[in-house]
Amino acid sequence: MKEIGEELKAARESHGVSIEEAAEDLNLRASQIENIEAGNLKVFKDVFYLKSFIRGYAKYLGLDEEKIMDDFNEYFFEATSKIPIAEIEKASKEKEKEKAGEQKVASPYTMDEKPKSKVVPVIVTLIILLLVFLIGYLVYTEYINPEEEINNVITYLEN
Repeated sequence: MKEIGEELKAARESHGVSIEEAAEDLNLRASQIENIEAGNLKVFKDVFYLKSFIRGYAKYLGLDEEKIMDDFNEYFFEATSKIPIAEIEKASKEKEKEKAGEQKVASPYTMDEKPKSKVVPVIVTLIILLLVFLIGYLVYTEYINPEEEINNVITYLEN
């Protein structure tokens, strides 16, 4: 990777571009450019972003970006193919534990739906039924009083 970084650095210097200018033009931090040129891959968390940075940087400097990316892919394959399977499995398990401990972003688009409770609708329905019953009872006892009606009928029949 140092060779790729040195090639990028030589091209930048031959164009008379400072690290700060390149960083500003590419929307990167100067430290990212410095780390790419120095071959410090460990400071980049994601290889896909790193590849994008290198491709953009090579294109910016007028280099053959496909050749640079082929060199990077070859280097990366060679470096990662030497990692023992046990280490990969260990890292995978650690990553799973890490994910399990993370809290998810609270967004209506990413939140898991919680099962809706059926208790609240049942309680609301019972309250409505109780109110309807009470209103009916009050109307019945106030306006349709059967005792008074019966007394009126009896009085009418006696006369």
